[in-house]
Amino acid sequence: MDTGKTIAEKILSRHARADLKAGDFAVCNVDFTFGQDGTSSIIIDRIKELGVKKLKSDFCMVIDHSAPSPSEGVSRVHSKMRKFSLDYKTALFDIGCGVCHQVIPESGSILPGNLVLGADSHTCTYGALGAFSTGVGSTDLAIALATGMNWFRVPETIKIFLKGKLPRGVFAKDIILYIIKELKADGATYKAVEFCGPVIDCLDLDGRFTICNMVVEMGAKVGFMPQDNLTASWLKQRLPKKKKLNFIAADRGAKYERILDYDISGLRPQVACPHSVDNVVSVGKLKGTKIDEAFLGTCTNGRLSDLKVACAILKNRKVCPRVKFIVAPASREIYMDALKLGIINTFINSGGVVISPGCGPCVGTHCGIPADGEVVVSTANRNFKGRMGNPSAFIYLASPATVAASAITGEITDPRKYL
Repeated sequence: MDTGKTIAEKILSRHARADLKAGDFAVCNVDFTFGQDGTSSIIIDRIKELGVKKLKSDFCMVIDHSAPSPSEGVSRVHSKMRKFSLDYKTALFDIGCGVCHQVIPESGSILPGNLVLGADSHTCTYGALGAFSTGVGSTDLAIALATGMNWFRVPETIKIFLKGKLPRGVFAKDIILYIIKELKADGATYKAVEFCGPVIDCLDLDGRFTICNMVVEMGAKVGFMPQDNLTASWLKQRLPKKKKLNFIAADRGAKYERILDYDISGLRPQVACPHSVDNVVSVGKLKGTKIDEAFLGTCTNGRLSDLKVACAILKNRKVCPRVKFIVAPASREIYMDALKLGIINTFINSGGVVISPGCGPCVGTHCGIPADGEVVVSTANRNFKGRMGNPSAFIYLASPATVAASAITGEITDPRKYL
């Protein structure tokens, strides 16, 4: 029986069948693996080089980063993925299904306590469900497919307690941007982060996914949310009725590297300025900053609650004529729900463009690459130079509410003006 362990120590101990603590190295069995169209080509090549005939880990691929294909080269990669899926009888989420970090949890593939590897840096998103999920390179992913295992160093854990009342106009994105500002981009390198407190308890699953999605932006290996009735309800909608859920929590005597306490009662909407995610200021300090493009979507903020918030602001209003407002729902399920609720109509009537579920312009391969000198306000998770395909553009990161408000005025705008 585990005693005095953090969540990371518990999960890795169970998957190594050993008593592990922070700093230990171990080979662990992996529950689930995946790749996307930016990483799967190398995974496939490595599997063939290794001569693997049967995969030893549950595996799927998602076509989301460049979907539909914008070029002949990308189309070849997509065709390669489809053939591999048929040959190895693996799941494939093809164009229009959505972003990997939304469609995989929606499929019921991730459970509390799972050990998950993804060939994508934002695999940490699934910590919202209590999984140890982390991004790895394509070759490491192929090794997990070939053996069913991989090696890990057990990370030290930072515990973050969030208290206070969520202010009007402040959302999960603002919270995580503020934390990244405080810890800096390298402040949690190779650490696990456990979030808890009354603020977390009040967040819906969409908000919890948002926060876990961005822990890698402060260097973290994984992030964890507590599992509760909201978690159970979300999962049970996607799992067989008789599937049992086994929640996982840290022990009372767990040892943490640091315990951080934040009161968000006075927090204002936050914005990350170019060209670093930890270059964060309150939205009011950017008043008058004109924008050319507003993007709502991605694995960070393309979920239904995000679309609802933006819709409430845009309803019966028009996007500034010189602003390109682009919306990418995170999955087909979300797109369909948004259609039924009239959200998509609102976006189109406001002057926005709704594109296929997927990553959209986030990684800079299609669907909204900015021109030289253009300014973008986005709900994405990264604003590095060149992130959206043009190193001469400027990317600001903000909540869906701030993005929607800014699309209306044509400059970075405090969303509380419309809420």
